[in-house]
Amino acid sequence: MELGRLEYLQALVTEFQVTDSTEAKEQVLANLANFAYDPSNYEYLRQLQVLDLFLDMLSEDNETLVEFAMGGLCNLCLDKTNKEHILEANGVEPIINCLSSSNEETVVSAVTTLMFLTTPRSRAQTTALPVVECMLRFSLSANTRLSNLASIFLQDYCSPPQVEEARNLSRHTAVGIPLPKD
Repeated sequence: MELGRLEYLQALVTEFQVTDSTEAKEQVLANLANFAYDPSNYEYLRQLQVLDLFLDMLSEDNETLVEFAMGGLCNLCLDKTNKEHILEANGVEPIINCLSSSNEETVVSAVTTLMFLTTPRSRAQTTALPVVECMLRFSLSANTRLSNLASIFLQDYCSPPQVEEARNLSRHTAVGIPLPKD
């Protein structure tokens, strides 16, 4: 008997919750992140509280779980309802924390997610001074994906006075966020 979409996603969530295997958790989270790419799954993923699962995984020590959770959030946050849920759940701060990951995919997904989450209401948080400073550093990266993405963030989401303030502050302080490894 073939499972419907909701039942299949529920089975994945249940497997994630009950398994003790790190490898199985990683595989299930990767599958959920891939399903988050399809808008036809959004309602089911909300119903199964997968957005909250992804947000919870951002604080894990396992970088693979963080990478897949960040990717899943990135896939989901273009949807207005999902965006509101992430913002209401105070998801911006853990996403900002992912900017300091040594995993390139996690950082790229975090920058992209911050772009997608920026609204008039959330802009003060998504473009806070430490974030702008971080984007200035990323814009100087030898990693083309990261430098281009950070440059777009600075140009499209930050005001010139914000960027100038961050530049001035960066000249006087040592920013401790490391660039991701290639």
